[in-house]
Amino acid sequence: MLRLTDIVGNASDPDIADRLHHIEHDGGVERVRLSRNDLARRRQRLVTDRGTELALMLDRGAQLENGSVLLLEPGRAVLVMLDEPQWLVLRAAHAAGALEIGYFAGNMHWKVRFEADCLWIALEGPREGYLKRMTHLLARGDATVLDAPAQGGTRYLAVPHAH
Repeated sequence: MLRLTDIVGNASDPDIADRLHHIEHDGGVERVRLSRNDLARRRQRLVTDRGTELALMLDRGAQLENGSVLLLEPGRAVLVMLDEPQWLVLRAAHAAGALEIGYFAGNMHWKVRFEADCLWIALEGPREGYLKRMTHLLARGDATVLDAPAQGGTRYLAVPHAH
């Protein structure tokens, strides 16, 4: 059983995201799916999507969140994924903006879905991190951020990253 006592960081951090990207390509990223209630628990037994048993023992001040990285070493990482979907919804202002937003999301390897005239981005880290990466598109008015309605759906599991 793997004993984990710290949160290394978050998958949305550019430095960590880059490392996770390389580990993901080598098949070394394991994921633990947690509910919102489980995110508040600091001590728990978990099993990753690859069957690795974990004993999580965090300090009182530690706060798990979607995208928390529990282990990051050469060739291996353990990533916390919220079991409930969270989405960032964008509506392009014009066709050129839609193309650029789509290209950008693809380049970041973000998992997306399309509904009507909106692009839904599956959040795998704090929403603010995604918005920060898209500041140039939002500031120019190429897209508007809409509130995503709460709903069930597929939870995409990928590591957001940049090239």
